[in-house]
Amino acid sequence: MPIDWNVPLAERMRPRHLQEMVGQTHLLGSGKPLNRLLDGDGSQERNQERNRGGHLHSMIFWGPPGTGKTTLARLIASKAQAEFISISAVTSGIQDIRKAIERAKKMQSEGGRTLLFVDEVHRFNKSQQDAFLPHIEDGTIIFIGATTENPSFELNNALLSRARVYLLKSLIASEIEAVVLQALDDSERGLGEWKLGIDPEALEQLSFQAQGDVRRALGLLETVADLAVHHQEHGLNDVEDDGGYPTIRSAVIGVHHLAEVLSERLVKYDRKGDYFYDQISALHKSIRGSNPDAAVYWVNRMIKGGCDPHYLFRRLVRIASEDIGNADPRALSLAMDAWNAYDRLGVPEGDLALSHAAIYLSVAPKSNAVYSAHNRAVQAVADYPDEDVPPHLRNAPTHLAKQMGHGKEYRYSHDEPNTYSAGQDYLPDAMVGQVFYQPTENGLEKKISSKLNWLKSLDKQSR
Repeated sequence: MPIDWNVPLAERMRPRHLQEMVGQTHLLGSGKPLNRLLDGDGSQERNQERNRGGHLHSMIFWGPPGTGKTTLARLIASKAQAEFISISAVTSGIQDIRKAIERAKKMQSEGGRTLLFVDEVHRFNKSQQDAFLPHIEDGTIIFIGATTENPSFELNNALLSRARVYLLKSLIASEIEAVVLQALDDSERGLGEWKLGIDPEALEQLSFQAQGDVRRALGLLETVADLAVHHQEHGLNDVEDDGGYPTIRSAVIGVHHLAEVLSERLVKYDRKGDYFYDQISALHKSIRGSNPDAAVYWVNRMIKGGCDPHYLFRRLVRIASEDIGNADPRALSLAMDAWNAYDRLGVPEGDLALSHAAIYLSVAPKSNAVYSAHNRAVQAVADYPDEDVPPHLRNAPTHLAKQMGHGKEYRYSHDEPNTYSAGQDYLPDAMVGQVFYQPTENGLEKKISSKLNWLKSLDKQSR
């Protein structure tokens, strides 16, 4: 059957069965929740029950665009041998809901089943969402709603109580690359007849520009593929044509094709070479230098160029300890919270959390005292690897241990004045008096420094 070139590539390449799905392994991997609905493992009777949809339940698919929400709903309907009805909350109203329910009732009366898929379900108001409830309860429909917004905030509790929420994640770069290569190789539905190649750098850039969205990736591929074919310098005059589209051509998609297609210039970036290390160095030094403008610039430049946001978050968390430390202990918590927010929101909303963290770390008071203390302690461990634990600090869980004097002279600080055992040592004998942590006078460390100095004065008085 000839390819219908009027159908977008993303629609033509929509997976027809589970094996063609890329990504969402947390839901579709072996033994995972949706895999049990879609994969035919187990006994014949159990598989027949699955095929009839006996184990199906209503669901909410929550995730960014282009992650496979509609595709999964179609696959479930096919597996359940149910009629698939799709409506969009953007263009539909209560009349469309009623029509879909009437159609489902007719199907039910004939012994069939209906899966009603509602895209952008969060756009329906309360009364529209409530209209589905009785028909979910009596089995008229298998309900699947798709949303890019947090269901806890955007959907009625009554609807949420009747549906299980599944979180779909943005595809990672390697998964997007796999989809692109699959489309280039597929002659039945994709661009295989064009016999196109793609430069590795172009493939990497295309996958990053897609930002985890399969539909965006395939749309971009379709455009740059057409451009690459028409930019081919040799053999254009002798090419057969089928309905205005090439049937046998050979070309290579390059970065320059992407640059022409995209409305904005590709940011120069090399995640493995000097540009990567230069830019991450610039980001780190900008934050250390308390320059929020430069920090937020480098963060967003690296994101635009295709840097893995998780790498940037790892660096920010390190900066929170290395360059800020106890001068502002909140910096570490905020960096971790921003990372968590990014993972929950995805792109592009999560990018704001990355900028948020970079700016906060830039304006926070700075201290490398924790970092320096860590390095000094590591060196001390190398210099004193086998020192005995002082007897008064040893554990004494048995009678023999007590006879050996373990813990005998230990002083319980909570019973001491100021909750401090003045003059008591905690390091091995050969290391008594060594100081690793030397707080600065910046931020909270100024108070920490003052307290440590006071405690040292108590030590001197006790000796």
